[in-house]
Amino acid sequence: MADTQAEPKRLLPQLDSFYDFAVPFSWLVVRVAIGWNLLVHGWGKLSGGATANALKGYTDLGFSPPAPWFWTATTLETVGGIALILGLFTRFFAAAVAIELAIITAVYWHTGFSWTRRGYEYTLMWGLISFAIALRGGGPYSLDRKLGKEL
Repeated sequence: MADTQAEPKRLLPQLDSFYDFAVPFSWLVVRVAIGWNLLVHGWGKLSGGATANALKGYTDLGFSPPAPWFWTATTLETVGGIALILGLFTRFFAAAVAIELAIITAVYWHTGFSWTRRGYEYTLMWGLISFAIALRGGGPYSLDRKLGKEL
């Protein structure tokens, strides 16, 4: 359902043409930001592989057996990051990432909010942004829009 409220009037109407041009790019910026963040995390795991230390980290967090969790996260972050950057199967990958980040947030919940104590602040923020992307879709500058179909 479309927003039926009229946009508020701008204090500086001379900026109308700039905003009319720039606003459609805002969702692209959000998708690329989270997609790049995911891709970097996934690529780091993929490059390092399922080493004993990496798997021990998953075990220490309570994920047993650790290998399926490691490979699921690695694949989702790498492939999902690329898909979100491109805006391809956007709703599916954003929802999957939101679920992954909800799980990670739950794991770190006991540490508190602050990221300086390995808290859940960071994962909660990116999880909520992923959820918003899942609700909104790829936006005007996405392969989903170009294809004319989305999940």
